[in-house]
Amino acid sequence: MQVATRTLRSSVRPFTPNAVRVPRCLVVSVSASDRLRLHNLSPEPGSRHLEKRKGRGHAAGQGGTCGFGNRGQKSRSGPSVRPGFEGGQTPLYRRLPKLRGIAGGMGAGLPDFVVVNLDDLDKHFAAGEEVTLEAVKEKIVNVSGREAKLPLKILGSGSLSKSLTVRAGAFSESAKAAIEAAGGKVEKLAAKPKWTRKLHKKVVAEMAKNGLDYEKEKLKKRIDNLKSKGMYVERVVKKKAAPAAGKKK
Repeated sequence: MQVATRTLRSSVRPFTPNAVRVPRCLVVSVSASDRLRLHNLSPEPGSRHLEKRKGRGHAAGQGGTCGFGNRGQKSRSGPSVRPGFEGGQTPLYRRLPKLRGIAGGMGAGLPDFVVVNLDDLDKHFAAGEEVTLEAVKEKIVNVSGREAKLPLKILGSGSLSKSLTVRAGAFSESAKAAIEAAGGKVEKLAAKPKWTRKLHKKVVAEMAKNGLDYEKEKLKKRIDNLKSKGMYVERVVKKKAAPAAGKKK
């Protein structure tokens, strides 16, 4: 095997103050047998290791128990315990809360308002009109189910160039300032009280003092609501005529 030799080239001209220096360069000559070819490719020393031979006797270093210990569930052959298994006790993924905000109940994290921006008001309402939740449902958003009972909230995204009277349950500071700057009016509606057992008993007691039945009034209100939507039809029950005297039934 030939060893690469190093030769240093010196400058051709003798050293003089005005002469141009030629930089010294390192020339390495490699023989043809030392060049990289397919037949002499190999990994770097220390980058590859032989696989550890277990169960080949104590002299091999991993004989007998093969590094798995003497006894126990994890020392047996075959698959080990599944991920997340904690021996039968309630695992961590079941001890932690399942839903976001579960401490506040199953409804935590749901929207509290029907949200509308200033751009929507400027696009769908004319100057001088009144903005209410019912008008917003007709012109802008179509809400149903749980969201149909939520109050309206106005946010300040966009701009408003019309004078409007806005009645909503909540306003952002920027939306309130923009509506008033455009010459409109802002009316904040009172929030609907949260239902509690204590409040329910109080309402029932007040209605009883006025001689009203809570359940009957509730049913009457529901019927009136269905009638206004054209979804209520009264059934007329015909009474059977009484049998004539002296005739068998």
